[in-house]
Amino acid sequence: MKTKGDIFIAGILLLLLSPILILIAILIACINGRPVIFKQVRVGKDEKLFTIYKFCTMNHAKDADGNLLPDEERLTLFGKILRKTSIDELPQLWNIVKGDMAFVGPRPLRDAYLPLYSKEQRKRHNVKPGITGWAQVNGRNKISWEEKFRLDIHYTNYVNLGLDWKIIMLTIQKVLFAHGVSQDGQVTVEKFQGNKQTTG
Repeated sequence: MKTKGDIFIAGILLLLLSPILILIAILIACINGRPVIFKQVRVGKDEKLFTIYKFCTMNHAKDADGNLLPDEERLTLFGKILRKTSIDELPQLWNIVKGDMAFVGPRPLRDAYLPLYSKEQRKRHNVKPGITGWAQVNGRNKISWEEKFRLDIHYTNYVNLGLDWKIIMLTIQKVLFAHGVSQDGQVTVEKFQGNKQTTG
């Protein structure tokens, strides 16, 4: 029921927001250049891989050798605004329509992290990943990887409609005040390096 409801609501939102989404895409193309959509392979329910979509928040500047410049040099002012307001996440409504994601669930992470998880941490893939989740409303990118996983697993163990609504309400509050958008001193989240439990 949750999946069907999410798909229906996401479809309606895509239709209603389409003029805004098109405008944002045009602005990104003019300010940051193309492509305007960032695509990356992420891990979904039952560890199934899928492609996640976001608005690009960085330009595509390269050094003399043709390598992309560091993230902090490519993140534009407009990109910072998109991140601060979480508007860059809106293309994930299409991921919901496709059935890859839900509105609420653990955030989907890169497939490169799979070998680094402990057996307990892999439980986060027992449910569909979400645009927002229990970890996002309890610190987002300000908390450690271990704490994120603990919160994700708590959600998978106790998922229910009441908890989903609580997360959605808290998400609105967090987005309005731009809480925990990035880690201190970094423009992107620090990569997960594994932990002492990864052999479990």
